Amino acid sequence: MRHLAGFGLGAVMMATLSGCILVQDTSRMNIDVFQDEVAPVWYDPARTPPAADQRAPVRKNLYQTQFHQTYGLPVSNPLHRVIYSQIVDEGHTIPAIPLDRVRTDSLRHDVDYQTTEAPGTIVVDTRAHYLYLVQANGKAIRYGVGLGSEGFGWSGRGVVARKAKWPHWTPTKDMVERNPSLRTVAADRGGLVAGLNNPLGARALYIYQNGKDTLYRVHGTPDWQSVGKSTSSGCVRMFNQDVIDLFERVPDKTPIVVI
Repeated sequence: MRHLAGFGLGAVMMATLSGCILVQDTSRMNIDVFQDEVAPVWYDPARTPPAADQRAPVRKNLYQTQFHQTYGLPVSNPLHRVIYSQIVDEGHTIPAIPLDRVRTDSLRHDVDYQTTEAPGTIVVDTRAHYLYLVQANGKAIRYGVGLGSEGFGWSGRGVVARKAKWPHWTPTKDMVERNPSLRTVAADRGGLVAGLNNPLGARALYIYQNGKDTLYRVHGTPDWQSVGKSTSSGCVRMFNQDVIDLFERVPDKTPIVVI
């Protein structure tokens, strides 16, 4: 069983299990196969060093994204300038999203959406890079999402069994060996504390199936350029402004379908 390759946070049961796993062939629907690819890393809050003792990794080392052009497209919905403006949340100042540098279809929209799923269900369309929150009367709120290889690693039905605000992130042993600068935030140091450079962003939703953690996450990201694209790592990434919005809209036990 390989060491955990991905993002871990918060306390799960007695401790914190890292989520978002770097996997290869996961057989998609089979979470036992998905989990067999990983080994858990546990987070003990008592071991967390003071934030001043942690040197957050440089963001470019966390995300190897491709060149992103300036789109320069007009913003047709004036509310987007408000939705994606700078906000202060839980003591963290989240920068505004530069709307002229992201695709308009990656922004939050109310859309027509015909589905047999009940209102309140989350649907992640991994091919289109959209997350839908189903509404009544053939409508949905559509969010753009970014996907890493882990984001394509599981499909099926589950529920949001836990939600976390400003979660921790724990790099795997393999990641630390490849990048020694991550040693200060390794598992034995308690992981990387919450903050603007934390790869899990402002919120995380933990997906379970039949009472078992799928290790699949919907989470925020400081790397706004990755939304709408497929990049090196991560499960389902959202703009921090969007994941906060989704977090407030969905209760625990919200059904989720990944297709």
